[in-house]
Amino acid sequence: MEQPNLEYINQLAGDNQEFKSKIIAILKKELPEEIELYKNYINNTNYVLAAGSVHKLKHKISIFGLEKSYYIAEEFEENLKENSTHLQSDFESILKRMQDFLDSL
Repeated sequence: MEQPNLEYINQLAGDNQEFKSKIIAILKKELPEEIELYKNYINNTNYVLAAGSVHKLKHKISIFGLEKSYYIAEEFEENLKENSTHLQSDFESILKRMQDFLDSL
C-alpha cells in the first residue's frame, strides 16, 4: 500500500523551509475539516455533497503523492454521484493514512 510523502511539497518549496512549513500548516488545518465535512455528508446520505468533498480531498491526495489512491478516490466520487458507496472503506483508509502522516509531522 502506498504511503503519503512530501516529495511534491519539497519540489514546490525547494530550499524555502518557511514556505514548506506554511503548506504543511495549511494541510494540518484543512484536512481534518474536510474529512469531517465528508463524514457528515456520508452520515446524512447526501452522496452528491459527499462527492463534492471527495473531489476536494483528491487534491490533497495528489499533494501527498498518492497516485493509486487518487484513482480510487476518483472512482469513489463517481460512485457517490450514482448513489453507491462502493469503495467507501478504501477511500476512508486513504484519509486515515493521510491524517496519520500529517499528525506525525
